[in-house]
Amino acid sequence: MSIRTRIRDAAICLFARKGGDRVTISELADEAGVARGTVYNTIPDPGALFEDIAGDLAREMQERVVASMADLTDPALRMACGVRLFIRRAHEEPHWGRFLVRFSLTNRALQGLLTSSSTEDILKGVEQGRYVVPREQVTSVVAMIGGTTLAAMLLVQEGHRAWREAGSEAAELLLVALGVDREEARAIATQRLPPLAD
Repeated sequence: MSIRTRIRDAAICLFARKGGDRVTISELADEAGVARGTVYNTIPDPGALFEDIAGDLAREMQERVVASMADLTDPALRMACGVRLFIRRAHEEPHWGRFLVRFSLTNRALQGLLTSSSTEDILKGVEQGRYVVPREQVTSVVAMIGGTTLAAMLLVQEGHRAWREAGSEAAELLLVALGVDREEARAIATQRLPPLAD
C-alpha cells in the first residue's frame, strides 16, 4: 500500500470519527503511521484534504457502480443493484460507509454521488411505464432513494441489520413505492448482486 493511500485511508477514518474540520496533521500522521513531514510532503494542500477525498470517493464509486451495472437494462433492477452495492460496500469497508453516512447530506460531491445516475434511471423507468410516479416528482424520488440508501447503510453500521437484509429490504421498499408489484419487487431485490467493479 502506498504512503498516499495510507494517509488517504487514515483521513477517511478520522473524518468519519471526528468530523470534516477537526483533524490535525499530527492525528493524521499517527493514524497513518507516518511522520508529520511525510503528510506534508505527500498531501499538497492538507487544508483541502477533506474536499479532495469527498470528490475522489464520489468519482470512484460512481465509476465502479456504472461499470458493475453495464449489462443491466431494466431500470428497476439497476436501481435495486445500485442501492445494494452501496450497502454492501459500507459493510465491507466500514470507514468508507461511515464517511458517506456522515457527510453525504452536506457535501456537494457526495450528494452528486447519490443522485447522478439515479435520475436518468428513474426517468427511463417513468417513460417505460415501469414506475408510476409523475415526472415532476423525479427529484423527490431520487432524494428518497439516496436517503433510504444512507439509512440502510447506518442500520448495517449500527448492527441492526446484516447488509444483505438491509440492502434487499431497502431496494424492495423503494420499488414498491415506485409502483412495482411487491412480489416482483422482492424478486428483483433479492437477485444475485453483481460484483462491484474495480
